[in-house]
Amino acid sequence: MANVREIIAIPMGDAAGIGPEITVKSLAKEEIYAMCKPLVVGDANILRKAIEVTGVDLTVNTVESPAAGAYKFGTIDVLDLANIDMDAFAPGEVSGQNGRAAFEYIERSVKLAMDGEVKALATTPINKESLQAGKVPYIGHTEMLEDLGGAPDPLTMFQVNGLRIFFLTRHVSVKEAISQMTAERVHDYLIRCDLALQRLGVESRKLAVAGLNPHSGEGGLFGNEEIDEIKPGIESAKAAGIDAYGPVPADSVFFQALNGKYDAVLSLYHDQGHIAAKMTDFHRTISITNGLPFLRTSVDHGTAFDIAWKNIASSVSMEECIKLAAEYAPKFTAESL
Repeated sequence: MANVREIIAIPMGDAAGIGPEITVKSLAKEEIYAMCKPLVVGDANILRKAIEVTGVDLTVNTVESPAAGAYKFGTIDVLDLANIDMDAFAPGEVSGQNGRAAFEYIERSVKLAMDGEVKALATTPINKESLQAGKVPYIGHTEMLEDLGGAPDPLTMFQVNGLRIFFLTRHVSVKEAISQMTAERVHDYLIRCDLALQRLGVESRKLAVAGLNPHSGEGGLFGNEEIDEIKPGIESAKAAGIDAYGPVPADSVFFQALNGKYDAVLSLYHDQGHIAAKMTDFHRTISITNGLPFLRTSVDHGTAFDIAWKNIASSVSMEECIKLAAEYAPKFTAESL
């Protein structure tokens, strides 16, 4: 699969945020073009303005379809939706116009992926308040992708420096998260994690489950969740053929995975895995949404209105986001295995 350059769609995000800046800064790096064929889905006038603000040496090439892109370093190919009124555009501010436009970039990118015209999406930040102001019926990327891609309950995976982390629970209180840590859920998620890694082309799939309590409960001294729910879920997944281990104490399992002992870790709740990933390398922590009929990677930061359009924002996360999409795209399989 070496040297296969797939087309990666980059929806531009909220125009008032840092999305346009980090997009053009990323595409000013020659190594991106060595790995893939990046196609921005956005507004050409905004991109030209971002090029002016950042001072990168790029030209904008508007195209009618992904197949028409030049995909050569020094040129940004953009599928121009021309949906920003530049007279009404205000950097760093909540705007219904920008929220609606950001949704339209994602909507078009998803259609391109579903039609097989692009192999993956590398998404930039959107703003929830702008989405609401634009009367977009979604609160964020995940909800959009679930609906547009016809894939309920997608599975999130973080990757940073080779460390892969899945999440058993999402944005709920710690108390609610613990109530969701059932043997059935652990079993189901280990099956889904293994399938997600298969679809990404990962051959070795040694999965560790993080413990909840100190020392994974120390045999019941510090809690019974490991004994009653987590361990039984792991054992049933192993009986189903999954190469699963644990629960491994959370103060060591992420370090062990980072150093190659495990190929991925199933984190039990939001902050447990987020802290491990972001302490490893905050700017290079990239999110992959699994369970969709296409590959999607994303930066793990917001629109940063406070620094937008000031040429301050780092593009490192966006660069890694595109590179990770390019790495997995040639191996990714859309079909259920």
